[in-house]
Amino acid sequence: MPPQRKRRRGFGRVRKLPSGRYQVRYPGPDGVLRPADRTFATVTDADLWLAKKRVEIEEGRWLDPEQGQTTVEAWGARWLASVAPQLKHKTRASYRSLIVSRINPALGSRELAAVRPITVAEWVAAMKSAGLSPSRIRQAYRVLSQIMASAVDNGLIAATPCRGVRLPRMPQTDPHILTPQEASRVVANAAYPNDLLIALLAFAGLRVGEAFALRRSDIDVAARRVVVDENLAEANGALVFDTPKSHQKRTLTLAPSLMERLAAHLDRLPGEGDTLLFTNSKGGALRYNQWRKAYFDPAVEAAGLTDLTPHDLRASHGTWVADRYGVMTAAHRLGHSNASVTTRHYARPVAGRDSEVADASDAWFTGHAEPRRARGGHDDGETTDGEAETDR
Repeated sequence: MPPQRKRRRGFGRVRKLPSGRYQVRYPGPDGVLRPADRTFATVTDADLWLAKKRVEIEEGRWLDPEQGQTTVEAWGARWLASVAPQLKHKTRASYRSLIVSRINPALGSRELAAVRPITVAEWVAAMKSAGLSPSRIRQAYRVLSQIMASAVDNGLIAATPCRGVRLPRMPQTDPHILTPQEASRVVANAAYPNDLLIALLAFAGLRVGEAFALRRSDIDVAARRVVVDENLAEANGALVFDTPKSHQKRTLTLAPSLMERLAAHLDRLPGEGDTLLFTNSKGGALRYNQWRKAYFDPAVEAAGLTDLTPHDLRASHGTWVADRYGVMTAAHRLGHSNASVTTRHYARPVAGRDSEVADASDAWFTGHAEPRRARGGHDDGETTDGEAETDR
C-alpha cells in the first residue's frame, strides 16, 4: 500500500506540539504569520478555527490582536489629544481630571482587549463604595465609554465593554421656580450693579458665566439687544473665556425698562468695547463662588427667599417663556439647540395653571360636548332641556 500524502492546507499552518496539542499560525491581511490565541486538542478543531479566521479576514472583520494589547492609559491619552481641539476648555480639563484620577489608577495598565463589561461594572461599584457622587461616577463612565467606542471605531477591539453596566441614579432635583414678582424682589435687594446682573439672569435667561462675560460691545441700546457670544468658566482654578455652552451664540431683545437701566450703567462704565460690564472690586473678572457669597445670597435672604441658586433664575425665565410663548421661543432665549433640552430641564408647571385648565375645560365641555342619546336602542331623537342647552 503506497504511503499517504500529507494534505496541503490552503490557509494557515498547523503543527503538533510535544504535549500532543496542536498549534495554529495564520497569515493576516498584511501577510504576517500570527499564532492563534490558544492551542487545540485535535487537528479538526485547529482546521475549524482556521476556517473561521479566514472568513473573518475575507469579510473585513479581523482585528490585529497586537492592537488590542494597547493599554487603556495609552489609548485614553491618544483619544483625548484627538478630541481636545473640539472641546470647550472646561470640558477638556474635566475629561483630563477624570482620566488621571479615576480611569488610569484602576484600568490604565490593562490592555484594551482585556477589559470586559464585568471589569467596568466592578470599577463603577468600587467608585460607589468609595463614596463618589452619582454625578461624578456617571461622568467618569461617560469618558471611559467614549475612549472604548473610539477603540472600536479604530479597529483595536471588536466591541466596547461599556455596555449593560448599571449606573447609580441621579437624585431628582427640580429647580426652584420663582414668580416674576419674587425674582423682582431679589433684584430690588441687590446692590448696584449686581442688581442688573441678577436681572439679566431672571429676565433674559442668561447663564451666570454668560452674564459674567458680557462686554460693552455686546449691548445695542438703540435696538434693545444683547449679543451672547462668550462664557466665563473656571477650570482648575483658572478663569477662561470661551464660547457659550453648545457653542450657541444668540441675540436677545431686552425689556425697555431693563435696557434703560443697562444704558445708564454703560454711561458710568469706563473703557472701550471689550470692557466687561461686571467686575470685582479690583476690576477683574468675577468668580462664581465669591460673587454668589458676597452679593447673590444676601439679596436672596433680604428678599425673604431660601434655597435659591443663580441658575434657578434662568430656569424660572425658561418656565415663564415656555408657559406663555411656547417651548421653541424658550429654547431660543436660553440658547438651546434642541427644544427637548428646554422641556426636560426648564419647562415646569406654573402654580395655579392646573386650576385654570380645569376652569377652561368646563367651558370646553359645555361648549362642545355631544348631546347625550338614550341607551339600549330607545333613541327617539328627543332631548331634555338640559341636553339641548348642552348642545348649544
